[in-house]
Formats: sequence, structure tokens, C-alpha cells
Amino acid sequence: MNRRHFLKNSAVAASAVSAVGIPTIVPASVFGKNAPSNRIAVGLIGTGRQGYGQNLQGSDLKTIGTRIPGLLDVSDAQVVAVCDVDSWRMGKAKTAVESHYAQKTASGTYKGCSTHRDFREIIARKDIDAVMISTPDYWHVPMGILAAQAKKHISCEKPLSMSVHQGRSLVDALKKYGVVNRTDSEFRSVRPQNQAVELVRNGRIGKLLKIEISFPSDPDPVPAQADMPVPKELDYELWLGPMPFVPYTEMRVHSPSDLQKRPNWMRVDTYAQGMIANWGAHYFDVAQWANNSEYSGPVEVEGKGEFPKSLWNSMINFTVTYRYANGVEMTCVQSPTSKPSIKYIGSEGWILVDNYPGIISSSNPALLTSKPTGSELDLSKTLWDKVDFVDAVKTGRKTLEPIEVGHRTISISQIGLIACQISEKLTWNPEKELFVGNNAANALLAAPLARKEWVM
Repeated sequence: MNRRHFLKNSAVAASAVSAVGIPTIVPASVFGKNAPSNRIAVGLIGTGRQGYGQNLQGSDLKTIGTRIPGLLDVSDAQVVAVCDVDSWRMGKAKTAVESHYAQKTASGTYKGCSTHRDFREIIARKDIDAVMISTPDYWHVPMGILAAQAKKHISCEKPLSMSVHQGRSLVDALKKYGVVNRTDSEFRSVRPQNQAVELVRNGRIGKLLKIEISFPSDPDPVPAQADMPVPKELDYELWLGPMPFVPYTEMRVHSPSDLQKRPNWMRVDTYAQGMIANWGAHYFDVAQWANNSEYSGPVEVEGKGEFPKSLWNSMINFTVTYRYANGVEMTCVQSPTSKPSIKYIGSEGWILVDNYPGIISSSNPALLTSKPTGSELDLSKTLWDKVDFVDAVKTGRKTLEPIEVGHRTISISQIGLIACQISEKLTWNPEKELFVGNNAANALLAAPLARKEWVM
């Protein structure tokens, strides 16, 4: 199938689900009360470093003595399908799924996870209730909208979108089709992070005045690379999808047969928006939560940053300042020596969560042992992200971090990036999601996908 034919026939492909590898129904006795018929059937789209390691299998946060559950840890969910354009990665995920469930059977065997190269096959399956989207950032919105149209519940990796307008189109689709949705980020569930939010929201440091955020440093940009043969396990045409065709080179995509390294596409502005989005999706989220502005945003932004003229061209070494209507000022800095942290400064003291997952400290250490009283906010029993999503699908309730919230979060990254691109102080209207009196800035709010066939 050539590229033009592939892109113009997405509807046909979505309706023609491959018959190869569709799992057979497993007897209820295999899982007892958590038999497949009683569980949420999940399709995992994207099995790279984040999809395979974090979203599927979970991870241990040894520094704070806890574990972030993956989908395989959630007893009310069953992963029935995995999808990736890299067959090596997809094979690893299938093996992990079937090995995990095999341990729960009397026979010690399980063969109930299908594989799909094309994500539309998963979306078209009637037996799948929900999808976990763990792909490169530029795929999130088109996949999310197609999944919503198919009435699939959606958990989507952050950053959610490549532009403010694009993110809004996803939110609108979710509202239209009424599916349960969650921004997949564990930060709200990490106790040092939500404890700081709890203390700030409950007034323990007085009136919130300022939020200071530091993002981790990024590797040095790499120059233009020579064209390379496409690895046999990679469907590069489908990896590019809506983006313009460019010859393959490893430093644009991801390292073959490797699930440990950060993917290279994270630093190419065609496919992602760099550290201001990658870490902003975490830290701006908890900052908005603490400021009680998670469905709104700042009213002013200014900043400066460097834009490498290389293959890795995402913004680096930046300082961005935001101001809110309530008077709170938020700054974020990324430099070659910076470390991840967030500091809340109030009229009566400060709280700092340093590094990840976080070491919490305060100008008044006694605050850290104080407990919520009466109707105060208590976040000590916050569910982990995957548990929250699956439980919301089962009950129909709203998740802790709906995609509307994730959209508002990443919009902060995007308007900060725009302020740095045009080097002007900008006034932002968070209700209309527009800059006030600046057409040049507003023109950058829409980053349409290069292939109109994928503009939903």
C-alpha cells in the first residue's frame, strides 16, 4: 500500500479488521470473579518505552517506597490487544501480557493477546472497551478522535496535542461522543506532589503568590543525519502517518530493539514540542491544580529560549513567566544544569517538592505532618492513574484528570512556546483560548496536521 492510498483510505482500513490473532474467549474459570467478561477489555496502542515499561507493566518508585501500577496490575482490566508500527516492540509487549496472565492460570499458559500494526484495527474491534494511547505526541489527537467516534473510552499519554486548537478538537470530540477519558499522568497520584497541592489549597502557606518550576536539562542537539535504511521491523510510512515524508534516520525516530532510551522524536518539533511540553505536562498540571485553575489558565505570558538549527530543534534553555488573574506568578526555567522541582511560595511560607518523584520540604516543617480537617481537601487516598481510569470506565464517573484538564495543562506549554518564538509579552484569554490583539501569535495556535486526511 503506498502512502497516498493508505492515507486516503483510512475509513476502509478501519472497517476491515484483521482476523489474524483475534483472541478467543477464555473460560471464566481462568480468572475467577475477574473473568474477562467482568473486566474492562483494553487495547494498548503504542508499545515503546512509555507504553511497554510504564503503561503496561508499571514501575517501582523506590525512593518513596511505592509502586506505580501498570495496566497488568489492575485486576479490573484485561489487555487483549497491543499495537505498534515496530514489530519488535509489539512482540515484546505481547509476550509480557501473555506471560503475566499465564501466571494466573492453572495450566500456566495463556494466548489471548492479539497484535495489530494498524491502530484502526483495534479501534474497530467491538470487543474492546477502552484504549490506552501511548504513541508519539503528533498521533494523540487523530487517534483520540477516531477512538471517541468508535465509542472507545480513552486514556491518552501526555502531552496531549501539538497545538491549542488541535487539543480543543479532541476535547470537543470527547464531549460529543460521551466516552470516559483521562490524561495519563501519574504526577497527581505521587504523594509528595499531591501533598504539596493539598497543603497549598488548604491555605497552609497563606495566600499563594508565586510558583517556581524547574525542568530537567536536555541532551545536546544533534546535527542533520545521513539517510539510513529503514529497519525491517519498522513500518516507517505508518510511523510518519499524518506528517510529511522525510527519509528515515534513527535519530528522528527511536533506537531499534531498545526499550530503555528516550525516543529521539521527542526532540524534533515536527513530532513533539520538547521539554516545555514533556515536563510541562507534569508540572504545569500540579501547579494549575494547586492554583485551583485547572479548567482555566494564565492571562499573561512572556519568555525567551533557544531554537537549535539542527535535527533536534525543540526549544532549549528557556525561561517563561506566566501571570494569573488572581495575581499568582508562575515561572519555569530549563537550562543545562537544571533539575526537576516545583516550589509554591505563599504569604506565610513556602513548600518545595524537589526532584522526581519528589522530596517535600517546607519553610515550616510542621506543615508536613498536618492533616486536613473538616471539609478541607484530602488527597492522601488518590488513586493511581491506571486504576483511576479503569474504575471510571466501570462506574461512569469522571476521572481525576480528564482530557479537558490535560488540554488546559499543555496549552500553558504551547502559549509559552509561542511567546518565546515571537519574543513578545502576550495577553491570553483562557476562556476564548486566544491571544488578545496579536494576530501573529494567534496564527501559531493552530498547527494543522500536514495531511488533511488526518484533520478530524
